[in-house]
Amino acid sequence: MLAFIKKLGAICLGLALLIGYAGKFAPHLFLSLPFPLSIILWSTTGHDMPPYFMPDAWNVDEIDTWMKDGDLVIATGVKSGTTFMLYCTHQIRTRGTDIDDELFADVSIATPWPDLRQSRSGSWREQKGRYNTTVLPDGREMRHYWDNPTYPFRIFKSHFSPPTLPVRKRGGRRIKYLAMVRNGIDVAASAVHFFSSHTDAFRKLWGGFPPNYPDDAYGGDDPPAIVRDLLPGGNLQDLYWGYVKKWWPYRNDPNVMLLHYTDVRRDLRGHVAKLASFLEVELTEGELDAITERCGMEHMKKVNKFDYKMPLNTDVGLWDVDKDRILDEGKIFRDGGIGTGASVFSDKFVARWKKAEEDEFGHDPVMLQWAREGGEFPPVLE
Repeated sequence: MLAFIKKLGAICLGLALLIGYAGKFAPHLFLSLPFPLSIILWSTTGHDMPPYFMPDAWNVDEIDTWMKDGDLVIATGVKSGTTFMLYCTHQIRTRGTDIDDELFADVSIATPWPDLRQSRSGSWREQKGRYNTTVLPDGREMRHYWDNPTYPFRIFKSHFSPPTLPVRKRGGRRIKYLAMVRNGIDVAASAVHFFSSHTDAFRKLWGGFPPNYPDDAYGGDDPPAIVRDLLPGGNLQDLYWGYVKKWWPYRNDPNVMLLHYTDVRRDLRGHVAKLASFLEVELTEGELDAITERCGMEHMKKVNKFDYKMPLNTDVGLWDVDKDRILDEGKIFRDGGIGTGASVFSDKFVARWKKAEEDEFGHDPVMLQWAREGGEFPPVLE
């Protein structure tokens, strides 16, 4: 019996060493394992979640090597209007003249996402140069769409927050940041649908993540795993709670525009004008009207350019760069409503979420109310 125990201990030690070695030098190997073991090993060996997020492009010593003065980073919260703002700011930089979306080949091509690890073993260092050299199926280089010489500024996507994003970096490039918060329980409700909208090809690439949820996943007092992970203490808590707390101190910085999703939806035209002013683009009344119409949900639902391609992927046999997409076609938009979370979750869970808001944000009542409802910021005291 003692010999068996010793042998078992040796096996366990060997497995632990093997897992530790793989976690340090080849964590992408975990993603070939079945879900959820794949993600358990990935996260418990110290790697960020989701597994396809990486912050390297925003390192303070790296950002000036590829950004330009005037560039815009759309750093909205998860499920808080990211694609909405990417498309809308593209309309502003083209003054609404890209009527057929010829310059908007795909959201991930016209407005790149440097956070996104496009291959299992991908890195920012490996992907960086290929943003400039990759040739798309239409024969054009990818940079024609994101770095077109006609643009007054370039647009990049991020889901990171300060200090990962060096918003107050001294010297170097003059970069602008657009951040946007949404009512948290609306984020949670939207996340269930969104995570289920990822293609099987994308899930296979990332070890079964994100998981798929049935249509009735909202029901009951115990929410689906993705919502539990978004709660304080969960694996994805920083996507909402951390996001709000990290951006709030920057709300009055001159190179930051912090918006609330509720405010933008209720006054789209006013916020298009506000964004244009922030981006130093003067619009005529006619241009403002045209851009507002194109930024509306009714128009955006007709635009088939939001499936998120990964043209830099190198996982031959796992991903077809010409055909595969991150999201199922047409699934990125539903109604983008206000107050949807309170209507789909149980009263007990809504109360649980409100208690979490009070625990996380209650030390600053102004932030708590604004995170829930939006509205004007209080005046800055000199």
